[in-house]
Amino acid sequence: MPSTSQGRSARRGRERVGNPMAERGEAAALAEEAGASARAGTGRWLLVRALPGMGRTALLDEVVRRESARGAMAVRQARGSREEGAFPFALLRQLFPVTEEEMPFVCESSAAEQRTFHRLLVEVARDARRKPLLLAVDDLHEADAPSKRWLGYLARRLAGLPVFLLLTASADGFVGPLPEAAGTTSHLDPLSPAAVRRLAGSAAAAAHGNPALVHALLADAAGGPGPSRYGRTVAGWVRSADPVVRALLLALAVAAQHCPHPRAVMREVAALGPEFRTPPAGADHLARILCEPSAREAALGAAHPAELAVIRGRMARELDESGASAATVAAHLVHLDPLPERWMTQSLEDAAEEALREGRTAQAVAFLRHALTGPLPVGRRADITLRLGALELRHNADAGVRRLRAALELHADPGDRAAAASALGTALAAQGRTESALKVLHRENRTADDAGCADALRSVTALIASHDAVAWRDAVAGMRESAVTASAATEPLIRALVAEYDAGAGRLSAAAVLDLVLPRLASPEPVEPRIRTAWLGSAATLLQWADRLTDARALADACLPAPPALPDPADVGHQCLVSVRAEAALMAGDFGRVLAENTPLLDACTERGIRLTHLTAMVALARHELGEHEAAWRLLGRGGAENPDSSWEWNELHYARGVLHAYEGDHRAALDAFLACGAGQDARDFVSPVATPWRSGAALALARLGRPVEGRALADEELAHARTWGTPRTVGRALRARAAVVGSRQALESLTESVALLRTAPAPVELVESLLDLGRARVQVGNRRKGSADLREAYDLAVQLLAPSSTGRGRVVVEARDAVAANATRRTCRTAPVDGDSPLSPSERRIVGLAVQGRTNVQICAELHLSRRTVETHLTNAYRKLGVTRRTQLVARLAEFGAT
Repeated sequence: MPSTSQGRSARRGRERVGNPMAERGEAAALAEEAGASARAGTGRWLLVRALPGMGRTALLDEVVRRESARGAMAVRQARGSREEGAFPFALLRQLFPVTEEEMPFVCESSAAEQRTFHRLLVEVARDARRKPLLLAVDDLHEADAPSKRWLGYLARRLAGLPVFLLLTASADGFVGPLPEAAGTTSHLDPLSPAAVRRLAGSAAAAAHGNPALVHALLADAAGGPGPSRYGRTVAGWVRSADPVVRALLLALAVAAQHCPHPRAVMREVAALGPEFRTPPAGADHLARILCEPSAREAALGAAHPAELAVIRGRMARELDESGASAATVAAHLVHLDPLPERWMTQSLEDAAEEALREGRTAQAVAFLRHALTGPLPVGRRADITLRLGALELRHNADAGVRRLRAALELHADPGDRAAAASALGTALAAQGRTESALKVLHRENRTADDAGCADALRSVTALIASHDAVAWRDAVAGMRESAVTASAATEPLIRALVAEYDAGAGRLSAAAVLDLVLPRLASPEPVEPRIRTAWLGSAATLLQWADRLTDARALADACLPAPPALPDPADVGHQCLVSVRAEAALMAGDFGRVLAENTPLLDACTERGIRLTHLTAMVALARHELGEHEAAWRLLGRGGAENPDSSWEWNELHYARGVLHAYEGDHRAALDAFLACGAGQDARDFVSPVATPWRSGAALALARLGRPVEGRALADEELAHARTWGTPRTVGRALRARAAVVGSRQALESLTESVALLRTAPAPVELVESLLDLGRARVQVGNRRKGSADLREAYDLAVQLLAPSSTGRGRVVVEARDAVAANATRRTCRTAPVDGDSPLSPSERRIVGLAVQGRTNVQICAELHLSRRTVETHLTNAYRKLGVTRRTQLVARLAEFGAT
């Protein structure tokens, strides 16, 4: 008899013979659509109804498995039961592990129940903002009444929540009312005769005509307790076979794990040695049987680990010597613990590199971990440990840091120790542990006995010190002294980092920076290999600031691994280059590229202890520009609360929040965010608007708040720093902000100069924004012809920028379309005022109509089942289109359009 675990394995294999999703494609497609909608920020519910045995639980389990495998949604799962149907909130306690005070055990009054419902809704909304949420409830018809009521309460509030509510119930079981607008119901029908024949055929094929297996499958189909008869039959063959046949069976089973076809299995087994080259009659039939997962698992489960290890070792050697791929050899080696021979370690390293190139980081980690079980000299073990630590950072930052510390301790060579210290310091900084990172690097720097090694360590230390305002200032002072005596191989990074500081402090122009960087990039003089990526990262940063976006991206693309491989989080140069690549694409208006290149890295590292704050801000701004406003806020929420450090990354996050608040019309919150960004930059002596133009954002917010005098002071200061730097983007952007806080004639002059400058820059978004402001300003002073042309040009540029993705809902497209429509409406509304001339969208008209009737925002949310933020956003857009600032002005303004 096989053990219980063997029986379970065989049973799992037997289930794969059939297909529980047969003819369930329509329901699966509805689930896929609902999940995609939730991931995009709009919640949906799906109720799957079916008679017993129709597969509603299998469908729910499959949807949960798929969403879990994607990693894009968090999952909470519960199941209703008849035994607990009389206990209030029993189902919800499965979804929310809370205390008795938070979840009552008795029925509540209506008011108390409403408070409980609201508290649970707030918890769901909070969790979903961090990561879209799948709530899967099986057998809802068996659940208690309060839990059913809460699920209906949630379903009516899914709009604006990234939540997928997946429910199953019997064909006619009561589940409570669900809003039709937010979801749908799918009914599972019996399988067609053709589907039944296919399923039966797949089961029959698993027997391959063997009578014992046919009878075993029939016995299994009849049901009953205990392990699978099919698995027990195969395991019995292994146990009762003579040594030669037993060895053959196990060899076939091992080979079949990685070879899908019986002929390939036979070729692989025949290569093992003379005893397998002339297999007995019927061996090919056995190969076909053992290619079935359930049969193979049963055979392997009946073997002793030692005899399997011998077969796997021989098979791996034969494959390696015959030129098989590293991955094929490694598939056998990972089962040998420990590895008995040194060549096996190299095969696993090669397989790990192959997996990394194809984006299979988890598999690469597994290969390298197993490589460490082999007989290795200390230096080789240290190298593998260092590589493994860098990879583990993406999945578990603490584990990766521990591995990097071990690598540092193993290395004895000063150069190797410097490389390990740099990787460890970079990893600690990525965790937000800048002080610890600097301690590690300073300690190694003090013991470095080679001048080149010491210079390299000091440069890397300075780059990591940029995450701390005081340490950064001190590091720059030290680099100014080092630049005089540094070798030609380490001097480029030192001078580039000093230039970064001076550019931020407003002491250098873009032209001066280019004169420093471009000749060194073109020079054939080699750079110290240990700092090469750091030097290129710093150079790319300066090129990006100087609006040499193509050159900056070229450096990043040349150094970073090609997708789907991910950058090395323990390489400080890779960290810089990833940031440059993302921001350069954002500045160029290539928002889709920002998402495609950086979302996989964020998904791999976020919530695993690696802090990618700057990258989070860039991706959030890209989503905002594509019209995915709620998704942008969710990303910024993942950025987390500020650490007590003074890293420049938090300033980027403040700036992104300011941009989103300004778009919503919450100018007070926008001003606070921009000023917080400015305070962080000032602490670092960073006054230039080249990275975060916070003064422009704050000036625009102050103008909207009716405080133009304060705004002008900030705008003039930004313009002065922008002219020092001297790129068209920074000057044009500052001129637009200045126009918002000065008189109309000066505003027109500033906007005219802004547009002229921005036409010469790779700054499409800034050009559209300045054209829109210039067009409105010209229309306002009576120059309608030129103003209309500016608005139309802005719209055409916006559409061209965002084509083909998100053309209709991108931020600048919507703003430009609204501006063109509002201008056309102003021209015609006094001669032919009809409802159709309103510049408002249907959603905006509906919400404005309720506001005019005296409804509060909370009442509008409840009546239309919308989130508060959605209502506020629509009202803000409507105010802007109508040219009003208060609700009391709405009636009169709508009357101009003939609306009631």
